[in-house]
Amino acid sequence: MRSEMNSMKDNQVWNLVDLSNGVKAIENKWVFKRKFDLDGRVHIHKARLVAKGFKQIHGIDYDETFSPVVMFKSIRIILAIAAYFDYEIWQMDIKTASLNGNLSEDMYMTQPEGFVDPKNAGNICKFQKSIYGLKQASRSWNLHFDEVIKEFGFIKNEEEPCLYKKASGSALVFLVLYVDDILLIGNDIPMLESVKASMKIRFSMKNLGEAAYILGIKIYRDRSRKLIGLSQNTYIDKVLKRFNMHESKKGFLPLSPGTNLSKTQCPMTQDERDRMSMVPYASAIGSIMYAMICTHPDIFYALSVTSRYQADPGENHWTAVKNILKYLRRTKDMFLVYGGEEELSVTGYTHASFQADKDDSRSQSGYIFLLNGGAVCWKSSKQSTVADSIMEAEYIAASEAAKQTVWIRKLIIELGVIPNAESPVDLYCDNNGAIAQAKEPRSHQKSKHILRRYHLIREILNRGDIKVCKVSTDANVADPLTKRLPQTKHEAEQWT
Repeated sequence: MRSEMNSMKDNQVWNLVDLSNGVKAIENKWVFKRKFDLDGRVHIHKARLVAKGFKQIHGIDYDETFSPVVMFKSIRIILAIAAYFDYEIWQMDIKTASLNGNLSEDMYMTQPEGFVDPKNAGNICKFQKSIYGLKQASRSWNLHFDEVIKEFGFIKNEEEPCLYKKASGSALVFLVLYVDDILLIGNDIPMLESVKASMKIRFSMKNLGEAAYILGIKIYRDRSRKLIGLSQNTYIDKVLKRFNMHESKKGFLPLSPGTNLSKTQCPMTQDERDRMSMVPYASAIGSIMYAMICTHPDIFYALSVTSRYQADPGENHWTAVKNILKYLRRTKDMFLVYGGEEELSVTGYTHASFQADKDDSRSQSGYIFLLNGGAVCWKSSKQSTVADSIMEAEYIAASEAAKQTVWIRKLIIELGVIPNAESPVDLYCDNNGAIAQAKEPRSHQKSKHILRRYHLIREILNRGDIKVCKVSTDANVADPLTKRLPQTKHEAEQWT
């Protein structure tokens, strides 16, 4: 707590002023937290002074609140590139990020409990900088960081607002920002040291050395083989213990082929509904989702299906969620690996499962993009409209994948390190009808009803962003994102 108050003083966060008529000061509270290292051991006891921002009034105490954070797919793309070129990957942490943001509003707070100035006990704190808990704290910090980092010569990536690049001749540095966690990635150690020294002048920084653990993800490197592996075994262990599944049997599949979930399995009586209200269904879905977003594309389809019943889950739905946890217990030590490729290029795969949802007869779309041997971007979702043929379902899935391809292509072009980045990205599909529909401008009797927005793939194809290619179903890497698979096929499609 004393350390936190010293940070407030060093950053000149507030001044003590007299309580004026009509001025309302918001209150505050102390929040205590333990931070864990990559092995799950407590290594920091942290105290935070947090303003009760829920008492702020929009238009008076704050206006805009949105603040971007780097997307995990962008982190994976950068790490895949770093593995290929054997870049340095350093990690830094900003100790008091939210205390650096500048406020444009006049705001007041009561003096912190336990640290009231005895000589000015009747005074209140007038903010000069932002503080944790204020609704605009994250935004003001991000705006301030953006200004400072651009002074150092960094250029923001237009497709990823929390990814910056600095280049000088052949030397380059990428900076990745996630709130107050920073990755510095580059090929020139003196330049990296210079950036680190410049940042330490402007911010209170903690040097964490080579990146090993960020946002709950372990980073393993084998530089002799140019490999990077990502794992979340510590996080998954926490999740398993939270839901009392740490001693369960190990599951072989996230969703077995014989599992069919529907709304007919929701509780039929009030007693069943009351019993299921005690089950932490939504909490389990959310906890599993973080593992899926970061390192486990193999559970996306199962999570997509089970998450549809959060409003009214039944016993069968909860059993399916527990089976995902059992599967994670068996696969928690697997890695998402980048490296081993001779050529650095993005490859996409798209697939669809026709009328997979039995409740509304909608199909399931899935796509996955690979870079340097590992998955960097993936999605599995129920389509927003009913398709009346396999071709239409595959065409809708390919259209959604094409839009993601455009974003990835623009991102890597701006990075400026991938050879032939401006070449069309290969997007593989296993349906000849969907490929023909994407390439042909003609209108067919069976495709007249397809919504106009799904024909965007034709424009993307014509301007040279993608090249749609045929792949056999057995070789389609996106297959596990759209349906239940037997264990042998599911394990054959692992991206680990």
